[in-house]
Parts: sequence; structure tokens; C-alpha cells
Amino acid sequence: MARLLLQDKIQPHWWCKTFIGIFMGLLLSYGLIALFAWFGPDGLETGMKVQFNMWMISAIWLPILTLIYLFKTARSAFIYLLFANVCVYFLFVSLWWLQ
Repeated sequence: MARLLLQDKIQPHWWCKTFIGIFMGLLLSYGLIALFAWFGPDGLETGMKVQFNMWMISAIWLPILTLIYLFKTARSAFIYLLFANVCVYFLFVSLWWLQ
């Protein structure tokens, strides 16, 4: 019974989840902002858009960092964030290549 309760905990691996959320979440937020900055309205050269992009990085990164603890293991958190990063950067590179 005690072993069953330990398996249902979300807490284990919280150090690993924190580092994964910090680094992989930051890369994901950079990728999402890069998509918006390069391919959003008015392109990259708009004056206020640069400031908006800078502040939106933390607005995207912090929810990723807080939601990372809902994964059962650090391995699953890493796999899902790696997959999300690969998708975002693949989309960015393919759109940039086609431009």
C-alpha cells in the first residue's frame, strides 16, 4: 500500500524538472517569440514589436516553468519539451527557408 502511494506522487525528480523547465522552457519560449517576431505582422523591423517580444518571453516561459511539475517523471517532461522545441524550431527554419 505504501509503495502504491509513493508511485502516485508528482514530487519526485523536482530538481531535474526544474532544470528542464528552465532550459528547455526558455528555448521553447525563444522559438515561439522568434516565430512571431519574424513572421508576425510588420516583420522584424517594427519599433515597438522588439520591446513587446522581449517582455513576452517571460510571459511564455513562466507558465511552462510552473506546469513542468505536473509531469510524472523528469524523463517525460524532457521528452515532451524536446518534441515541442523540435517542432517549433523546425517550423521556424522551414518558414525562413521558404521566405
